[in-house]
Amino acid sequence: MSPETTETPENAAELPENAGAVENATSFRAVPDHATLHGALGPLANLPGRWSGTGFNMIARPDHQGHNDIFLELNLTKESLVFNTIGSPIPNRGSEQDDITLFGVHYLQTISDRTTHGALHLEPGIWINIPKTTKPAEGPTIARLATIPHGDAANIQGTATSVGGPPTIHGTNTVPFTIGSPTPGPGTPNGFPEYNLSHANPFRTHPVPAGITQAMIDNPNVVLTDHIAHQTITHTEVLSISTHPHGGVQNIPFVVHNANAVSVQATFWIETVKPASGPTHMQLQYTQTVLLNFLGLSWPHVTVANLTKTF
Repeated sequence: MSPETTETPENAAELPENAGAVENATSFRAVPDHATLHGALGPLANLPGRWSGTGFNMIARPDHQGHNDIFLELNLTKESLVFNTIGSPIPNRGSEQDDITLFGVHYLQTISDRTTHGALHLEPGIWINIPKTTKPAEGPTIARLATIPHGDAANIQGTATSVGGPPTIHGTNTVPFTIGSPTPGPGTPNGFPEYNLSHANPFRTHPVPAGITQAMIDNPNVVLTDHIAHQTITHTEVLSISTHPHGGVQNIPFVVHNANAVSVQATFWIETVKPASGPTHMQLQYTQTVLLNFLGLSWPHVTVANLTKTF
């Protein structure tokens, strides 16, 4: 019997009592076509495709084995970030309000060192577009669900806004600070010698890759602002996400005890760029700060990139 058949079979009296439930459970439900799914992505609609480009990574990692508090790793990076639309709506069932339906994309991020060509980062994950809800009372939101091979998984949530022009990109902090204290403001002196490029230091990437400057150490976001200084950007979709106040990071016990990743904060700018000649193209810039807690301090691990959509 096809799911659409409504005739009663001759042996209906012999069917089990739950036959109707079984038939309903196997009834055909059409999945929306790709265009419909893509249209439901909202602020994530321009993500599907391949993005590639370059960036900068800076991390102060513990160096107990090297007999120092930290080793400051500095990398010029090469990155590929591929997004694909999830092929079906995602129903979330409600107990205090009606069900909601999520739509999203899954992605794979790979980052390598431009100088050594060694692998630096691998991250599979998902972005989801979440509608307005009443329980809890929240406006439309977005979330990124990320995992990395060090043994960490993060739920990073936030909101999206549209800007009719270029983005506003502020500076980002790289100065370590006491766990639980406010993030240092712009221009705060950094007393750790590893961060001072004017003096040689054995506990820092050596030689410092050509192109890395003290300005990048003090504020990695200059890599982003310098890149767009002479571009004409006609539209920007801003994705602002954080593990606080909603979300969080889970780590394996070794990470918790040695370099506890406690928070992630990131901003992604999806930009429409109009060149002096030729067609417009899509550009993705982002800045991300992960706080690693060890030795009584929070150490900002900052990654930035400028990526162009290639298909």
